[in-house]
Amino acid sequence: MKKIFLALLVSAVLFSCKNDSKNDTSSTETTTENVDGKTAKQNDGLTLVVGEFVYYADAAVIQTKNTVYGVVIDKKMHELNDMAQQYKKEATDYVTVEVRGKIIPKPQNEEGWDYRVEIKEILKVSASKADENNVIKLGTK
Repeated sequence: MKKIFLALLVSAVLFSCKNDSKNDTSSTETTTENVDGKTAKQNDGLTLVVGEFVYYADAAVIQTKNTVYGVVIDKKMHELNDMAQQYKKEATDYVTVEVRGKIIPKPQNEEGWDYRVEIKEILKVSASKADENNVIKLGTK
């Protein structure tokens, strides 16, 4: 009885470990992933930044849920600001953006936010939600 049970166990283990070549498509498919599992976009050293963007009076900022980044003022930042204009009612309004860029620490001898983002790619620009755009306005109507 023990020999029959052992023979069934061994045969079950051998048959369950059989490689099925019909289901193994990983070697025949071409992917854009590298050896470390990252795509080409993930290997370029850029960071995805999603947050609220505003550019006013020669200062640009992206505020995320956790931090605030100063934005390097260059051609790409001006392109982002031009795209954002259609969603703004006033010059000080924020717009929601998704950009990919290079995070750079602030030089020690300068004022401003601890980190800057140099925008390399603009993914998405949309209007901010009205309830999140809490601005106190002073003045007369």
